Amino acid sequence: MGIKNQAMLITYADSLGSNLKDLKSVLEKHMDGVIGGIHILPFFPSSGDRGFAPMDYTQVDPAFGNWEDVRVLAEKYDLMFDFMVNHISAQSPYFQDFLANKDESAYRSLFIRYREFWPGGEPTAEQVDAIYKRKPRAPYRMAEFSDGTSEKVWCTFDEEQVDLDVTAPVTKQFIKDNLTFLARQGASIIRLDAFAYANKRIGTDCFFVEPDIWQTLKECADTLDAHHVAVLPEIHEHYTIQLKIAEHGYYVYDFALPMLVLHTLFSGRVDRLAHWLAVCPRKQFTTLDTHDGIGVVDVKDLMTDEECEATREALYAQGANVKKKYSSAEYNNLDIYQINCTYYSALGNNDQAYILARVLQCFAPGIPQIYYVGLLAGENDIELLERTKEGRNINRHYYTLAEIDETVRRPVVQQLFRLLKFRNTSPAFDGGFSVKTLDENRLEIVWDNAGAGVSAKLLADAAARTFEITETVNGTVRRIIL
Repeated sequence: MGIKNQAMLITYADSLGSNLKDLKSVLEKHMDGVIGGIHILPFFPSSGDRGFAPMDYTQVDPAFGNWEDVRVLAEKYDLMFDFMVNHISAQSPYFQDFLANKDESAYRSLFIRYREFWPGGEPTAEQVDAIYKRKPRAPYRMAEFSDGTSEKVWCTFDEEQVDLDVTAPVTKQFIKDNLTFLARQGASIIRLDAFAYANKRIGTDCFFVEPDIWQTLKECADTLDAHHVAVLPEIHEHYTIQLKIAEHGYYVYDFALPMLVLHTLFSGRVDRLAHWLAVCPRKQFTTLDTHDGIGVVDVKDLMTDEECEATREALYAQGANVKKKYSSAEYNNLDIYQINCTYYSALGNNDQAYILARVLQCFAPGIPQIYYVGLLAGENDIELLERTKEGRNINRHYYTLAEIDETVRRPVVQQLFRLLKFRNTSPAFDGGFSVKTLDENRLEIVWDNAGAGVSAKLLADAAARTFEITETVNGTVRRIIL
């Protein structure tokens, strides 16, 4: 179950070229040694949310390729797949069978029916207010049955994403069967998307419900353990949830890092970042950018509310081609706690600031994940944003093969590639970690692998946006030039 301690690319199957074969070609041509793993965002047949409303986990969407294309990638890279433990597509055969056969459907218990979940069939106003929800009302959609009747079923996100009852035996079997199938297709790690929403219980906010959530996580982990595949629960919320999951020995995400790094580079202060690096989980995946926006909620109490607001305002003031309205209802934004922007444009399309941000990520504890737009130092895609009126599309550019050939030649991209190759190959990053502040603007990070006789040191000045990397091998010091 060993995951390589090397940078992992996050990409859709059709973002670097048109399909999985193109992706393989791009990696071979331009990115040899740059990445050791790939998180291929949902590549199954889907009815919405760019793959996150899956209809069938046993198929690859034919537009992207087939399972052989996936397995070929698995021969060289650690692969991460998504499993939407919280929901399934409304167009899936399971929900469609339920609509056709209602109480006679073999899948009737797969879904959360309001008439069975809530006493009297409806939540009270107080119960609705308590729910951690993504809609301004109770989270449901109407199930319209073939017999002409209808009823409410739980639906947290889009109406194409119908929630599953993870406590029902039929759902437990559904989860086990699909996780087992995915584990056999070359996955090294399965990401449990929207995991904290999976368990619902009356009298709670229906978000990360304890102790129920631990049972669900254990069942998933036990299934995957049998195939030597790791599990990664995906949760955007207060950083203490990540600490709690890490205490149980699971991989977690560092979703606090993106805002902390922006705060560091906008303010010139290193204290908040240094504190987090000292206490954050070690068994984690770090991010600066993902297919969603830049998360804000994850840093609450790691930064003051005033610092968070100042960082957000600095992003809009100093970032390139980013406006507040792009993260609003006008652009179909579901989550007020995310800012829709590429990380490169968040830093004003400034090469020097951007490379320092990636250096800080690479020296942070954990395996660095690099979103494909970030790997190519991509600017905000205003044309795609305006054409679709979907806020998150500002950071979901579709790169053609010719465009990739051109953009990889940019100095900032070549610098990033050299940084990642160093991060992937230096044994120092398998050693011990330490961080200290030198003054208000400067910090020092050291990775020391005594057994291998190798250490790596970063000296960074956030105010000047400069840095120096050195590697010491058996007492001989060399400077790493990017």
